[in-house]
Amino acid sequence: MIHTTYQSGIYQLKTEQIISASIEEVWEYFSQPKNLNDLTPPDMGFTITSAEPPKMYEGQIVTYKIEILPGINQSWVTEIKHVENQKLFIDEQRFGPYAMWHHQHHFETISDKQVKMNDIVSYKLPLGFIGNLVAGKMIKKRVHDIFAYRHQKISEIFGEPYINDTEYLLKVH
Repeated sequence: MIHTTYQSGIYQLKTEQIISASIEEVWEYFSQPKNLNDLTPPDMGFTITSAEPPKMYEGQIVTYKIEILPGINQSWVTEIKHVENQKLFIDEQRFGPYAMWHHQHHFETISDKQVKMNDIVSYKLPLGFIGNLVAGKMIKKRVHDIFAYRHQKISEIFGEPYINDTEYLLKVH
């Protein structure tokens, strides 16, 4: 499930995915910044440019290069603002393509082999009203497509949800 809303100049994308793995396996994977490479569409030209410590930590600065348009790269700097082991982490843009980027990653154990992962991304485009008018729909679709790609890659890495996951999803929705 991926859903985006817009209010007061801020877009908010929410996702939910059931992952067929233990919380330990899921946290191990998502707490390593290098794995962002696997979860980002290749056409974004995404490259981590900072040193990659084995685990994330509060206050960590991670730098990247991304291709915002064909042949045009931009630096992106994020900070890991908050970490609760096996529950959540939050990253925020310090410098990059958005006027604001705040990304919450939530993890909830469903069973010993099932984790529900929710992402909440709040972002604002540069140039205010003009940025929204010129690029709002395009960027909204692009961010949606990035998270759809991420959803697919997570299913490939961890496998499709178990039958019980489907039953859980039917109860939630």
